[in-house]
Amino acid sequence: MNRARDTRDQLVGLMERVEISLKDPSDDESKKTNYKVPSESTDIRKAITSGFFFNSAKLSKGGDGYATIKRQNSVYIHPSSSLFEIKPKWIVYYELVLTSKEYMRQIIEIEPEWLTELAPHFYTKNEIEDQSKKKMPKQITRK
Repeated sequence: MNRARDTRDQLVGLMERVEISLKDPSDDESKKTNYKVPSESTDIRKAITSGFFFNSAKLSKGGDGYATIKRQNSVYIHPSSSLFEIKPKWIVYYELVLTSKEYMRQIIEIEPEWLTELAPHFYTKNEIEDQSKKKMPKQITRK
């Protein structure tokens, strides 16, 4: 229980540092109306992203692996991960394990704009811009 409390305290500290508001459980609408409000993980994922922004990766064009944002290293989701078959487009990971490939463990899905929002000193918009949204230049063909 002490470890769970310490983890919660760390998350609260990270959320306060990046100015994410905390919700008071006593104000929860689900307690007032017998309706269960879906749990939102965005605040927690943002707090984790603010601490591990350096460990971010984007799904490669082939869809088989990921490339880290800053160093463009090829990394893969560990087969034991619950996100192994889902393959989110943008992720943050906690650790890398080197076996036959370099595998990411303890990963979460993130939104790319969080990186420039939470770490503007480290990321620029050009680094996280979605390459697929850019228009490809037309090839000139000779006749």
